[in-house]
Formats: sequence, structure tokens, C-alpha cells
Amino acid sequence: MLMPKRTKFRKQMRGRMTGKATRGNTVSHGEFGIISTEPCWIRSNQIEAARVALTRYIKRGGKVWIDIFPDKPVSAKPLGVRMGSGKGATEYWVAVVKPGRVLFEIAGVPEEIAREALRLASHKLPCNCKIVAKADLEGGDN
Repeated sequence: MLMPKRTKFRKQMRGRMTGKATRGNTVSHGEFGIISTEPCWIRSNQIEAARVALTRYIKRGGKVWIDIFPDKPVSAKPLGVRMGSGKGATEYWVAVVKPGRVLFEIAGVPEEIAREALRLASHKLPCNCKIVAKADLEGGDN
């Protein structure tokens, strides 16, 4: 699973996901990509499941880029523990995703294979996604 090697602080506050993505909103490496259409937290195991689905369908041909990284710790208290006595331990790591953020990119495969592979990968993610080509996002704003 993806997670940072080390962080400055062990626990973070939840934060807010307002607005659209201003960075990471263009397909920069590959030819096709998945773009988020709603704000969400994507867990590290969901990123891995989408990556596996993507690479299995293209049968290890082409190249895949993961443009998000889970760098936010989410803490949870154990089941059946009473309220109070501090914040829980880190349970999992998430990537904070805003609308318009490119999640995965793919290159080196035909268009129909790329679109189907990205469609399968988007089913593993918790947010609604849109498949785009590099030509669609040349302007940079969406």
C-alpha cells in the first residue's frame, strides 16, 4: 500500500475539500486519463485496486502513471471504546481529491483498450470519474 515514508506530524485534521483542482488537472504524461468529477478521499488500497485493474486489462503493455499519492493520515478509535481519552491511532492513508484532478494516466496502447482499461479502473474508485484524452485538456481549464 502507498503511504509516506515519514511525516512531520503523525495526525492531521480532516480539512475541507472546497473548490476545483488548480494543480494536477491536465493529462501531462500519458495520452488518456481519469479525471475526478466530485471531491472525495481515495484510500491507498483503492488506488492499488484501480492500478491492478488497469494493468491487468492492458496485459502489462503501455505505461501507467498514478498522479495521486495518499499523504493524509486518517485516525479512528477501536470499536467499543468510550468517547474521550484523545484522538485515535492512524487507521489508513488517503489522497485528497478535488473535482478536475487527474488520477491515472495511460499511454502506449490503442484508444479503445485505453478507454476500457480506465473504465474498469474507475469502478474501483469511490468517486465519479470521467475519461479524457490529452487533446481534450490542452487548454488546461475544465
